[in-house]
This record gives sequence, C-alpha cells and structure tokens, in this order.
Amino acid sequence: MAQFKILIVGAGPTGLALALHLARHGTAFRIIDQASGPGQASRAMAVQARTLEFYRQLGFADELVELGIKMERLHLREGGHDVANLAFRDLGGGLSPYPFMLCFPQDDHEHFLVKKLQAAGVKVEWGVALKQFTQDEAGVHAILDSNGALETCDFAYLCGCDGAHSRVRQGLQLAFPGGTYDQLFYVADVKLARSTGNEMFANLSQDGFVLMLPVRSSGMKRLIGLVPKEFSNQASLAFEDIRTSTEAILGIQVTQVNWFSTYHVHHRVAERFSDGRCFIAGDAAHIHSPAGGQGMNTGIGDAVNLSWKLAQVLAGRADPAILATYETERIAFARTLVATTDRAFQGMVGAGRGSQFLRTWLVPHLMPFLTGFSAVRHLIFKTVSQVSISYQASALSAGKAGQVHGGDRLPWVDAPEGDNFAPLQSLDWHLQIYGQADRGLLETAAALRLPVHVFVWGNAADAAGMQCDAAYLVRPDGYVALVQSEQSASRLRDFVQRLGLKFSGLANGVNGPKPF
Repeated sequence: MAQFKILIVGAGPTGLALALHLARHGTAFRIIDQASGPGQASRAMAVQARTLEFYRQLGFADELVELGIKMERLHLREGGHDVANLAFRDLGGGLSPYPFMLCFPQDDHEHFLVKKLQAAGVKVEWGVALKQFTQDEAGVHAILDSNGALETCDFAYLCGCDGAHSRVRQGLQLAFPGGTYDQLFYVADVKLARSTGNEMFANLSQDGFVLMLPVRSSGMKRLIGLVPKEFSNQASLAFEDIRTSTEAILGIQVTQVNWFSTYHVHHRVAERFSDGRCFIAGDAAHIHSPAGGQGMNTGIGDAVNLSWKLAQVLAGRADPAILATYETERIAFARTLVATTDRAFQGMVGAGRGSQFLRTWLVPHLMPFLTGFSAVRHLIFKTVSQVSISYQASALSAGKAGQVHGGDRLPWVDAPEGDNFAPLQSLDWHLQIYGQADRGLLETAAALRLPVHVFVWGNAADAAGMQCDAAYLVRPDGYVALVQSEQSASRLRDFVQRLGLKFSGLANGVNGPKPF
C-alpha cells in the first residue's frame, strides 16, 4: 500500500476537521479539493459547544473563540416588537466549558483550519478532483485530475467530504432520499445605521420569520428570512425588493448590502455512510434545514467519530470491525436530526394554521414562561449545542453508573481538584474514576498500558451525574465506552479484548501528541 493511507476528498469544515485529527494521530493522508482555495461565502455561521470541545482536544478552541462572536442574547419579536429576551449565558452554565453559541463565518472558519493544518505540516491540494475510483480487498484505487494531468494512486481508505453533490457518494451509488422545501429563502450580509450589539433577533409572524445575527466583529449582520409571497415567483430578486418589509419587521435601517442571495432548503440522509473501504461524511451524507445551526457542526462530529477509528485500525490498535460503528453511530443521529429540524422548520415556515399558531402565539408567549425553568434552559442548550448526542446503542457502548450510560458524552466536571476534560487532549483511550480506585483495576490498566485518571469525589462530580467509585472508560473522541458502577478488572479486560484494542499510554498519566 502507498505511503498515504487515506484520501480525503473535500476541504470544507468536515474534511479539514478529519485531516486535523488524523494529523494528530500521526496517520498519513492526502486531502484534495477541486476548488482553487477555501470558500469565499459565510454559509454556516454557528459553532456549537460540542464542536468547540472537539477543538479544545486539538488545543485551539480558545483561539477560535477569540476570533468569533459570542451570542449574548436572543430577542424574540412578534409583529416588529420584542416579546421576550433570553440570555444565552444562562442556558449552558456548568454543562460545558463553552456555555454559548459562537458566530464565526464559514469562510473565516475554513481559513483558520487550513492554517492549523499547514502548521501541522500538511497542505491541501487545491485544484485536484477525484475523477474515478474503485475498491477491492487490497484497497481503494483512485484517479486524480489536476488541471488535466491524471494521477493513479492507491489508498487503504477513501473519505468523501465533498458536499451535497458528492462524487464519492455518487460513485458508490448510494441513494440520497429526502426532498426540498417549497418556500424560497433569502440571505444577506448587511451593515446597519445603528449597532444592535452581539445579539440575535428572531421575528415570528403569521407569514413566516426573519432572523438577524452578528457575522463579523466589523459589525456585519446576517439576515435570513422567508421571501414574501408577492416576490417568491419573481425571476430576479434583489434586496431592494424586500428592504421595506425586512427593516420594518426588525426595526433596523440597512446602510450597506455586501451580499444577497436566495435559495431553497433541502433535507436528505444517505442510505449508507460507508461501503467497504469508502466513507462519506458531512453534507455528502446528510443535509437539512438551517434550524438550530446544526449542519456544519454535525459534519465536524462525523469527522471526529471517523478519524480515531481509522487511525487506530491502521495502527493495528483496534479490530477493523470497529469501523462499522461509524455508520451505526452517526447515521442514527443524522436521521433523528433531520426529522427534528424538519418539524421545527415546518413550524417556522409552514403556511398551515398549526404553523401560524406556533409562530404567533405558542412560541412568543409560552417559550418565555418555559425558559424561566433551569431544566428547560439546560434542555435547550443540550439539544442545540449537540452535547446530548449519545451512542448508547453502539457496539462500543456498555454499562451505566449514576446518570451516565455507555455511549454518552463524558459529562464536564469542573472542580477545584481538576478539570476532567484535560485528559481528552491525549486523543486516546483512558480510564476515569471518581473516588477510590480498586487496586486490581489499576494493575490491569497498567498491564494494558491504559492511562488512569483518578478524581476526588465531590459535589461537582455528583451534579454532573457521575457515581462515586465508578469507572468510566473514555474513547478518543470524549465519549464514554464502558461504564462500571462496580470496578471490575475482568470486565475491563474482556471489553478490551472483544474490540481488539491496544493501548500505548502509561497508567499514571496522559500520553499523546502535543496540541497544535
């Protein structure tokens, strides 16, 4: 097999995140994109807490946060008037190191990730397209096209992160069922006569909705809305056609329009996320409504899930069968997400009486009351931020202790005795214990070369849902695999042997490459 074990097709956020994680794992790969360089449009805006947690593992989350804009407050409006305000900082307090939603335009995001990849000694091969490929037991055989110059090369695996019109998905002949919403939407990046701060405005009305949020630190605002019915069939639409209604609804005055476009929203999930040695991720695997700012973050989650499994299989540290769990874990979430965002989106834009009632009464009047309860606020944050994603049905998941099941994201415990997310920067397996560690378990972990981190039991761990003296085997992506309410060396050994896992750390601390 060639020096490069993996070919990544597509250098958007999904492909770049996959590349960065593989680089940290020391896995040889190539990343190509038929475009001439990173994207120039700020399509996706929201960077959710779970994505920032993944970036924290790579060592650059705080740097990205400094470049973006923390959403401070949501103004919920009806008929052009504020009816409720919701402080984002109140939603996720104590649940994540990043209890907020970050606005950071996709073009800036991609440039940031490309620079981090360059710092790791990897360059994206721009202007290179995947012309065709085949696969067999020996590997994937690809033909690459660089401005007419063809190159034949072999890889162990192929990862298609090449968008909604994925060449990889089409080459695998994977169905992409779903549909397209009838409504026409507009998006605009504008400057205003008066600053609205780092706050988000959502106006709901009988006819639809308009959303405004900060784009860049320069004061640019992003407007997203439903094109008024009288213009929806107009051949050529400009911002001036909707200026009057948009300004009145949001109570703003637009002084400059930097970008304006219209689009239709799609919702689709591929029938499979893998075929043999080939995988698809991000928009190549699923596309859905922009409700909740989930799309780009879901693709990055795909990349993180797939990266460590490929890296450990290629390094001989896990049975190849572990690769099947990429599809089972991520496709289940994608299907649930598309169904959920579809219902939310239909409620926001639908023309029926039920949707009108939702927009004009239920949301603006009931939501402010419900969000007065901390449990509701936390539920909103967990759902939107993606920290509630769980793989409990996975073949890699087993056990339960406290409120944590095998397959759950490791809850964040920020205590004076230590931050339990710090060991995640190893990007490797390790064991976490809250309370007292059993000597037999420690001896077994040492023999397996599995790092162990023992934390003092306290109120913070209890509040996070941990159980005193329980043991949690944590995967490289920060999800819990095996949970032991009662520590058992034999059960740990059996679990490790079943998956063919081999560890390379030390039993008394974190091993692994340094952050970028």
